[in-house]
Amino acid sequence: MSGHSKWATIHRKKGLLDQARGKVFQKLAKEIMVAAKGGSPDPSQNAALRLAVDKAKAQNMPKDNIQKAIEKATGGADGANYENVRYEGYGHGGVAFMVDCLTDNRNRTASQVRAAFTKAGGNLGTDGSVSYMFERRGSIVIPGEYDEDTMMMTSLDAGALDFEKIEDTYSITTDANSFTAVKDALEEAGVKEFLECELTYIPNMEVELDEEGQEKVMKLVDVLEDLDDVQDVYYNLKETEDR
Repeated sequence: MSGHSKWATIHRKKGLLDQARGKVFQKLAKEIMVAAKGGSPDPSQNAALRLAVDKAKAQNMPKDNIQKAIEKATGGADGANYENVRYEGYGHGGVAFMVDCLTDNRNRTASQVRAAFTKAGGNLGTDGSVSYMFERRGSIVIPGEYDEDTMMMTSLDAGALDFEKIEDTYSITTDANSFTAVKDALEEAGVKEFLECELTYIPNMEVELDEEGQEKVMKLVDVLEDLDDVQDVYYNLKETEDR
């Protein structure tokens, strides 16, 4: 998931991992399998696979699970043919949503996503109806144990757009093209652990709602993220730190 307040995003992701680690790993494995099927099983030779593996590592997915997913894809043990599908729509208060899925059954996925929006008082839109409100960005979060000045200069020199200290972490934003260069530079500077490391979508306009409205939007986010076929949910709600 992604979108809005970095503070809220970081803390929410930690909570989701604690509550549903098994489901998170299942979705990450699917993403790895699709990337491995689409190219070389070697992450150094397959950019999509490297991104998927880096994302999995950042969420503490065991190396054995990652390797098994790659082997399962390249060995042809999994007969499912997954495809990427995106749904766009609006939730409570006019909050824009993009929902990225990996599915082997478009009808099933469309039905489940539509039902989630309808129950939450939202509605699905047409392709492109909200995607123009988001920009492709790299999101990297590392522990705040490293020297701040060193991490900031390393990131900016490698092409990062923004560097911010948030509580006990450093949050780094890049454009899509400089994402890998920034990550590699941080590793060369001694960073061993990434709390988040992925290409995501960040809204270029946000919707502010009161606390009750935010809760309604986040309930829809929870329902969507609980669907097996949903990989990522992006939305342009401006979350507050005290929510």
